[in-house]
Amino acid sequence: MEEEFQNRVKHFTSLKYKYKATSYQDSAPSSLLYLILQKIDIGIKLTQIELDWLKEHKLFETVENFLKEEQRKAEEIIKLENEFYHLKSQYKIPNYWNSFKNDISSPLFAILWKLNSENQLNFEEIEWLKANQLFATVIMIEEMELQQQFIALKEKYHATKYEDSSPYNPLHTILKKLDTKTRLEYSEIEWLINHGLAETVAIFQQQETEREAVFAQLKDKYKANKYTEVSTASLLYLILQKLNANEDLIYSEVNWLEQHGLTETIAIANELEKEREFCILKSKYKAEHIDEFSPSSQLYNVLKLIDTDNALQEDNIEFLKKYQLYGTIAIANEKYARNLKSKVTLGWTLSQSEIDWLVNNNRHDIITFAQQHHFIELKRRFGISDSKNQLPFEIFYKILLKLESKERLDSISVAHLVERDFLFNSGKIANVYYTLEAEFYEKEFARTQEQSHIPTASNYWRKAGELQRALNILTNIELEKISDNHIKSAILLSKGAALRDMFDLINAESSAIRAIDYNSENYQAYILLGIISYDRGNYLQGDYFFEKAMMLGRQPEEIDDEIKQILKTMTSDRHRKNTVDHLLKKDIERYAWAKFYQKRVKNKDIK
Repeated sequence: MEEEFQNRVKHFTSLKYKYKATSYQDSAPSSLLYLILQKIDIGIKLTQIELDWLKEHKLFETVENFLKEEQRKAEEIIKLENEFYHLKSQYKIPNYWNSFKNDISSPLFAILWKLNSENQLNFEEIEWLKANQLFATVIMIEEMELQQQFIALKEKYHATKYEDSSPYNPLHTILKKLDTKTRLEYSEIEWLINHGLAETVAIFQQQETEREAVFAQLKDKYKANKYTEVSTASLLYLILQKLNANEDLIYSEVNWLEQHGLTETIAIANELEKEREFCILKSKYKAEHIDEFSPSSQLYNVLKLIDTDNALQEDNIEFLKKYQLYGTIAIANEKYARNLKSKVTLGWTLSQSEIDWLVNNNRHDIITFAQQHHFIELKRRFGISDSKNQLPFEIFYKILLKLESKERLDSISVAHLVERDFLFNSGKIANVYYTLEAEFYEKEFARTQEQSHIPTASNYWRKAGELQRALNILTNIELEKISDNHIKSAILLSKGAALRDMFDLINAESSAIRAIDYNSENYQAYILLGIISYDRGNYLQGDYFFEKAMMLGRQPEEIDDEIKQILKTMTSDRHRKNTVDHLLKKDIERYAWAKFYQKRVKNKDIK
C-alpha cells in the first residue's frame, strides 16, 4: 500500500509540472487537483465546478492551458470532419452517408484516407465497402487500378504518346495482349500504326519473330514440318503449344491434324496423353514408386484394366505381386467389388464368373446383398406382396430360383408353397409350378408310354389355366384300347374337370358319370358331380354327391376345401349368397367360415 501511495504522489507531482500547477502546495493524491489533472491528461472535459475550483486556487495558467488544448482539439476535429466530408465526395460515397459526417471514428474514414494516400486497398477493405453497399466506390477503385495498370503498360511498351488514359479504349486491350505475349489481330496492328505507335509495333514484331522461332522448334519437336505455314496465326501453333504444355487435345484439334496429314504429330499426342494417364493411374493405384513411364509397359495395361472396373486375372495378380504392389491389388479388388455391388443395386444379375470371383475373394457380403436384391426382384416377378419382408429368405429364395430356371420342385418345397397358399390361387407361382409339372408328365408319357401320366398331365394343365391343352392331351386317347378301367376313369374325370372349368356343364357331367361307370369307387368323380350341382344351384343334389365321396374315403375337410374353391370362383354375387345361405342353414358350426363370403356380398344390391 505504501508503494502504491508513493507512486500516486510521484504521478501527481509530474502532472502539476506538466500542467503548470506547482504553486498548489498540497501533494496528497486525495486532493481534488489530482482528479482534475488526471481528467485533463486523458482528455475528459472538465465541469464548471472543477474550472471554478482551479480559479479559486489561482491556478489560472492551468485553466488557460486547458482551455487552449480544448480549443485546439475542437479545431482538429472540425478539420478531420471536413477532410472526411471531402473524401466521401471524392470517392462517390452516397448522400445518406453524410449523416455520419461527424463520426470520424467510422472505419470508412480510415479506408478512404488510405485509398487517397496509397491508391490501393486490401481484400478485407474492399469486402467491407461491398458489405456496406458502397458499390460506386468499389467500381471507382477498380477503375483506378485499371488506369494505373494502363499507365504502367503504356510506359512498358513505349505508347505514352497516346494521351487517352481511359482503361476502356482499344490500346489497353492491345497492351495487355502484348504483356501476355498473345498474338495481335491484324486490325489491332493497323490500329497501332494509324495512331503512330511505331515503337509498340516494333515490340510486337519482335515478339512475333520469337514466336515464329518457337513455332519452328515445336514443329520439329512434334514432327509437323510437312506443314509449311510459318505464321503463328495458324491453328497448328496453338495445338503444338498445348502439346508442349502437356495438355490434352480436343476432338476438333485432332481432326484438324488428320485433315492436314500430320499423323506423326497425332501419334506423339496420343503417346503423351497415355503418359499423362499412366502417371495419374500410378498415383491413383499406389504404384508411383515403380520407375516405369512407357504406356507400352505391362504395368500400364494392368492399371488401365483396374480403372475400367474389370477383375484382375491371375497373371495380372502375379505381375503386381512381383513388384510388391499389394496395395494396388487391394484397391483393385475393392474397386471391382464395389462395381459388382453397384450392378446389383441397378438391378443387374451377376454372372456365374462374377459370383465365383466373390466366393474366391471371400466377399460373401456382396453375394448375400445380391441374393437379397434378386429375391426382391423374384417376388415382384412372381406377384408376391411382401412389403414387410415376412417371407423367409432362406426357404423361398431357393424355391423362386428353381421356378425361374424352370426346374421342378421337390416335395418339401411344394409343401412350403401349400402352407403359404401359393398353389390355391391363379397366381404366377401356381401357374409356373403346374406348367412345369404338366410338361414333365407329358414328356414322361412320351418316354415311357405310361398311360397314367395322361390324366396327371391334363390335370396340371387345367390347374395352370391352360384348359385347351388339358383337353388336347386327352383328345386322341382311345379308351377301348386301354385295359385298365381305373386309368379310363381317371382320364374321363380329367376331361370332365376341364369341361366344367370351361362352363360346359352338360358334357362335364357326362364325363363324370362315365368315370364312375369304369370305377364306382372314384370318389373324385362324385366330388366333380357335387361341384357341378352346386354350379347349377342344386345344393341338395350336390350334398348327396359329396356324401357319396365321403363314404368312399374323402374327409369332410377336403370336401369343404372344394366348396371354398367353388365360392372363390363364382362370378355371380347372388349365386354366392344363395350358396352361403344353404351352407349356414345346413350346419352353422361346420360352415362358420362361409360367413366371410357372406360379408363380401352383404353391401351389394343382389337382384
